[in-house]
Amino acid sequence: MSVKRHNPQPLNQTRLEELALAYVARFATTQGKLRDYLQRKLRERGWDEGGGDGDVPDLDALIARYCELGYVNDASWARMKAGSLLRRGYGARRVGEALGHAGLDEDLRADVRPGEAAERQAALVLARRRRLGPFSVRETDRALREKHIAAMLRAGHRLDVARAIIDAASAEDAEAWVEEAGDD
Repeated sequence: MSVKRHNPQPLNQTRLEELALAYVARFATTQGKLRDYLQRKLRERGWDEGGGDGDVPDLDALIARYCELGYVNDASWARMKAGSLLRRGYGARRVGEALGHAGLDEDLRADVRPGEAAERQAALVLARRRRLGPFSVRETDRALREKHIAAMLRAGHRLDVARAIIDAASAEDAEAWVEEAGDD
């Protein structure tokens, strides 16, 4: 028995708005991600609004209306995403990359860029979670130290932050280094 595939009908303005509303209801999103989603749906299904060549949907107006209604808020999404990545131990570079991939402009990325204390705390979280530096279960030789630093760099941490955590004599020293930035 073969399954008959349903060929979706081309989108019209009403169906496009329904898709957009379902998307923002399901996902916290940005203007850029919503635009990408709607453009992909238009490529997949086509557009049927009056049949003329000049009849194309006004995605900018739809997205602007959803922003006015509060369904899409780039600034709150950026704060949420940056906080989530920092809590998981990612560094400022990786946070900035993730926000850039979501279509956020440089000004907004700069507004949510983590400060020194947040960067140090994220590095400490990563070191604990991945058992790097003073949290390692093995004796750290030069090769292992370099691997630990490389892991910190891949996670988006600056070299000086990675070295400070990895070269800490003990877990307590690493935690004290993190606390120093909080006192400033």
